[in-house]
Amino acid sequence: MSNPVPFRPYTQGTQPDYDTPAYLSTRKRHPNQALHALPQTVTETTGPSFSPLRFPPSEDLTANTTGKPALGERIIVAGTVMDENGRPVPNTMVEIWQANATGRYDHPADQHDAPLDPNFRGVGRVFTDAEGRYRFLTIRPGAYPWPNHRNAWRPNHIHFSLFGPAFATRLVTQMYFPGDPLLAYDPIFNGTADEHARNRLVARFDLEITEADYALGYRFDVVLRGRVATPMEE
Repeated sequence: MSNPVPFRPYTQGTQPDYDTPAYLSTRKRHPNQALHALPQTVTETTGPSFSPLRFPPSEDLTANTTGKPALGERIIVAGTVMDENGRPVPNTMVEIWQANATGRYDHPADQHDAPLDPNFRGVGRVFTDAEGRYRFLTIRPGAYPWPNHRNAWRPNHIHFSLFGPAFATRLVTQMYFPGDPLLAYDPIFNGTADEHARNRLVARFDLEITEADYALGYRFDVVLRGRVATPMEE
């Protein structure tokens, strides 16, 4: 049996705090007392098994049953899921959800008056390959208002949920787009105090991923833990 990889503790400010005063929702849900580690049993460490056979991938978020194209700018998002030593993490299930091109989610709770797109649901699922790589096609999401503070708008973003071998290993984060002027005003993005760490949430435009006459490409690599870990939502 090989020696386990030592855990490199997070540097302060490189992960969002539980309580971020500018992000009002954290006032009601952040813990007020010291955290207690819960013992992990067989239930938490052995299942369920996430595989493409049991959870069919849907790499094209623009696919639909109407036969009509989704509205908006097509984009390709690709990247690699890695551990703290830069080694690829294969067979990771990645779930994606996002707003449509007008900034509205296909969900009953979203009552924003922007129009829904009947040809775009905004959800998908992919698995990393043997080299930790993933790729999906979607529409660039729009910005939308939210009731956090006066004139508050969420930047364009895509939600990522990454599953390891069990529910207890699930990690959630968000991907943002380069050059978005709303990033400077967004309390969720700025909830990660360290500038270099929060900029790891911003995808990079990638001409190699871009497909000519079809879709722009963006690279978003994810590091699961360690001192250069991607900031994750708790």
